[in-house]
Amino acid sequence: MSRVTFRPDQIEIQVPPGSTLLAAARLAGLLIEAPCNGAGHCGKCAVQVAPEYFDRLTIPPDSRLPPEREEAGWLLACHALVQGDVTVTIPVRRECGLQIVTSGEKRRSVALSPWISKRFMPESCQTYVYAGERLLTVERGDSASDICGVVVDIGTTTLVVALVDLVSGKELASDSALNPQSLHAQDVLSRIRFCAEPGGLARLQGELIAELNRLIAGLAATAGVSRSWIYEAVFSGNSCMLHLAAGVDPAPLGKYPFTPTLTGGEHLEAAALGLAIAERGVVYLPPVISAYVGADITAGILAAELTELSGTTLFIDIGTNGEMILARDGHLAATSTAAGPAFEGMNISHGMRAAAGAIEGVRITAEGEVELDVIGGVEATGICGSGLMDLVAELVSCGVVGASGKFTPAERLPEPLGRRIEKVNGTTLFRISERISLSQKDLRQVQLAKGAIRAGIDILLDERGVTAAGVDRVYIAGSFGFHLREESLLILGLLPPECRGKVSFLGNTSQSGGELLLLSHRLRVELELLTPLVARVELTGRSDFDRIFMKAMGF
Repeated sequence: MSRVTFRPDQIEIQVPPGSTLLAAARLAGLLIEAPCNGAGHCGKCAVQVAPEYFDRLTIPPDSRLPPEREEAGWLLACHALVQGDVTVTIPVRRECGLQIVTSGEKRRSVALSPWISKRFMPESCQTYVYAGERLLTVERGDSASDICGVVVDIGTTTLVVALVDLVSGKELASDSALNPQSLHAQDVLSRIRFCAEPGGLARLQGELIAELNRLIAGLAATAGVSRSWIYEAVFSGNSCMLHLAAGVDPAPLGKYPFTPTLTGGEHLEAAALGLAIAERGVVYLPPVISAYVGADITAGILAAELTELSGTTLFIDIGTNGEMILARDGHLAATSTAAGPAFEGMNISHGMRAAAGAIEGVRITAEGEVELDVIGGVEATGICGSGLMDLVAELVSCGVVGASGKFTPAERLPEPLGRRIEKVNGTTLFRISERISLSQKDLRQVQLAKGAIRAGIDILLDERGVTAAGVDRVYIAGSFGFHLREESLLILGLLPPECRGKVSFLGNTSQSGGELLLLSHRLRVELELLTPLVARVELTGRSDFDRIFMKAMGF
């Protein structure tokens, strides 16, 4: 056995030779951020090792970091194999000020009719608590006015929780946080793979519920209510997130025929999940459309009132998964694409989440100067998804990047821009600032992500016999989408040019739609009846998918 010592906590663990440093850290209960779950793509699991320990590690040639980083002792924990006793330093995560959109538009009003209700019986001086027509519990005294619920948007990257008074229908408090699962695996497929490892599902579910309990406790304290008054939670999120929250193996979502075990429209016991609300509290899972069009989208259908709109509406939730609905006079069709983690900055050289220090907006002036908007007004330490989209769009507009996605040679560019084109270790990059650059590989990741979504849009329109010019309105949903600009989406080619002037950004409709479901059990019935009627468009069944996808990658 080999001994691995992790600094700064001086935690030691014995592992068999050939184990990765990432596996050793997980065995020791330590967190090394690895959003690609050890695939070696993201580069986020870098740790530091003193030179005298290098001969006790095996580092595969294809997983080496740039020479200057290796010389400073940095290596990828997911690929470094332990062959003897080593000491490793884990960098302290300094992510703070994470920007999360906590609300979205609700385009419909709703009569207050929550699933949870109370009836006070003066003759017995007791209050009866009901979930629908089912008696949940009986409480002493008159507690009829003490009744709350929570809406939880379980995003792949972020969590949003809102505490709602079910008597008045008013939101009492809300909070948000990083989804702790994203530190182990960024996207849906890598989380499914993580769950296949021993204890993987239990770890992801446990860490998620623990973070939700922390958020709910904070909201209850802020609003001055007891957690025993919170009788229901509505979990909104994609199909995989619902499986993980419920502790249900998501493996069927990752293999053909991609059939979800949970289809939603059901209640679970909160206590069985470990959710710390009322002792007899329940959790409602909204219905899902398919394995990759989940409750976040069905909640969005309600929030955007898609079934009530005349004409043609394209609804897109942009994230690690690109989920979309085409609504034509109340008739809906849905599809989804795997966009990958580029929009979250996770497989980008200097990518980071939307936290303090992240570049969130970029402009290139007529004189060729690069102007940056940085979260928190501090020195830029990386670039988040919205900044990445802005930057690439600006580079395309200025001719620094061609339609094929390749950098234009420096000598063919105006001097202020040409001097930012550099060659480092045989790789071409654009220098954004002294510390931050965009590489040719990064550009390819953006092309792959936006190409996947554009291909989904084109195929969805084609399957339903709609031209891009025939789309009356485009709704962009999701926390990430809220920070984007229409012009950037058009320049990148993520949206067809015919969509110009038709785009609206709705924010977190998973959350706002979930709130509608918390406030109205009638809407739950409506949604549960609607979901089976949504046409499912499968991209994998198209023989021309590869051709459409390749075309969609161009700028």
